[in-house]
Amino acid sequence: MKKPTKNLYFYSIAMVIAGMLAGCGDKTNVGANDLKNNSSLKSAAEETAGESEANDGKDTSTEGSAHSESDSTASGNSAGDKEVNETLSQYSSQQIEYARVWLQLGPNQDLDELYVRHIPAGTPLNPEDETSAYYPEDVIQLAGSRLADGSVTYKGNGDGTVNVYHVPLRWDGQYPAGEKIYSDIIENTKQVSIEPGEDEKVIDLIEKLIEE
Repeated sequence: MKKPTKNLYFYSIAMVIAGMLAGCGDKTNVGANDLKNNSSLKSAAEETAGESEANDGKDTSTEGSAHSESDSTASGNSAGDKEVNETLSQYSSQQIEYARVWLQLGPNQDLDELYVRHIPAGTPLNPEDETSAYYPEDVIQLAGSRLADGSVTYKGNGDGTVNVYHVPLRWDGQYPAGEKIYSDIIENTKQVSIEPGEDEKVIDLIEKLIEE
């Protein structure tokens, strides 16, 4: 009876040892698999990060190029607008005429302002003198803001010429002066051909125009 009991005892011990070894083997395999999986995950994460950085660099380059093209286009448009603004096409024929007449006949070209006064036919040359003759046609009087700038009184003929009246901006002397003085001015009206002049100078004068 003692012999079977002893064999059963040793058999039980052998099973426990086998179970322990099997458990250790499983833990070892699990640890190895975990390390392998962790390594794979790490590699995948690194690859993903690398692709993200590459894409970021590409986007930055594209955005920089877009900004550069946009800035270049804006600069080109500004230059084009400036060129358009410097042409005479934006001004009226009357404004151009005033500036060209003064540019050619005005006593002083260094003006702060250029005043334009429209004088209808029948207006006396000298309103202060009862013996004054009258303008036989509508005329335009150009004058600076200062008396020293002088003046130009003329009638535009629409063909590039003007009739110039030698009338002072301010009349000095004793009145009545007599009709002959004024009639001589009208009879000695001179026709003058007006040159186009330089566009830049014409535009500069146009920007100083003040019509009364």
